[in-house]
Amino acid sequence: MRNSETLTIAVGDAKSDEAMFAAKLATVLKNTSSRLRLKITFNADNAKALTQFDRKEADLAVLRTDAKVPPRARALAILEHDVLLLIGPGNKKIKSLADLKKTKRIAVLGDGDNNVAFVRNVLDVSDGTDAASRVQMAPAGSTLDKLLGSGGFGAVIAIGHASKVMKDKSYEQYAKRGGFTLNAIDEAKALARKIPGISEETLSTGMLSSSPEIPDDDLDTIGLQWLLVAQSRMPTTTAGDLARLIYENKAGLALDDGFASRIEPAATDKDAFIVAHQGAAEYINDDTKSFMDRYSDLLYLGAAALSVIGSIFAAIYTKITRIAPEKASELATAILMIGEKVEHANSLDALEALQDELEAILRGAVIGLRDGTISSDGLDTFKLGYELVRDEIGMRRDHLTRHAARDDKVVVVKSAQSA
Repeated sequence: MRNSETLTIAVGDAKSDEAMFAAKLATVLKNTSSRLRLKITFNADNAKALTQFDRKEADLAVLRTDAKVPPRARALAILEHDVLLLIGPGNKKIKSLADLKKTKRIAVLGDGDNNVAFVRNVLDVSDGTDAASRVQMAPAGSTLDKLLGSGGFGAVIAIGHASKVMKDKSYEQYAKRGGFTLNAIDEAKALARKIPGISEETLSTGMLSSSPEIPDDDLDTIGLQWLLVAQSRMPTTTAGDLARLIYENKAGLALDDGFASRIEPAATDKDAFIVAHQGAAEYINDDTKSFMDRYSDLLYLGAAALSVIGSIFAAIYTKITRIAPEKASELATAILMIGEKVEHANSLDALEALQDELEAILRGAVIGLRDGTISSDGLDTFKLGYELVRDEIGMRRDHLTRHAARDDKVVVVKSAQSA
């Protein structure tokens, strides 16, 4: 009835972040009465989900930018950032990646073997026997103090969602017990240019621990992005509608652990790692325009048109009625005549009568300006005269009130009608 459309999204297992995000998205589409519906297909892992997407058996998928990206994938939104934390024991500072390469054993903390492959790629360590011994996946349940202490590792590289890292209290607890050094990766910009899919990231002050503050200043590092992607063949209107619903309902799409809590628009640059879908790009670029950006030309043209139309109607009114609109400045004469009477008013009744005359002129001017019988010529003069006489009436009223008891010639008694 409403041109409804069902989209299929391929995800990993039901407990994966992308699967839980897909469930949230399906709920949002339903609750917002969108014409779009979402069908979720589960796979053993994210790699198999991307294979299903690549075979065109799914319209949508969620991927991390170090994955094998299907050539027809087009970005709709950035769901999450993964950051790399380079951690050394105690006060040991790792000055560069060259120094890190000299470390005999490096533990990688993170979900999935793909993190180990990512680290080896960054360090340019070949997949040989030596690589397996030098860069190892941390055993399940490992903690920083164990890895850097009895574990015998010279460095730990933790990779995780930025949203989860900020909530992880283990870093602060370990910092209070023994301490560790969080190192910057000064080569972040060069690595982002060299290795496709890598992005420059910033570890903000106090991100890992507020007391003690770690880091104590912003640090540069590298990371990866999680993207929601669509098939390039998806209709522009469909992609645009889906992008709009995602951006407008970001709060309802965040997972409890923080994943997708800060959804961002997909990069619309032509040199982006994964090009934005045309429908999403059109919505993003249009949405970033301010009201004045969108309608300034229309407003200026409208103002000019209204001015011309107003002049035409004023001319027509004058031509038909043979009566030219009275100028606002001409009404100032009537106001000043009221002002001359104020100094001769010796009772509050007289002052109130003059006040009524003044307000009647004001109402007539407002009505005349509205219906065109009075032009705005000399409006400033009219306003000045009105304020002058109004203030003069007020001062005369105060004068009569103060001198009522001392001046027998002044009558300060209201009549029954004015009372």
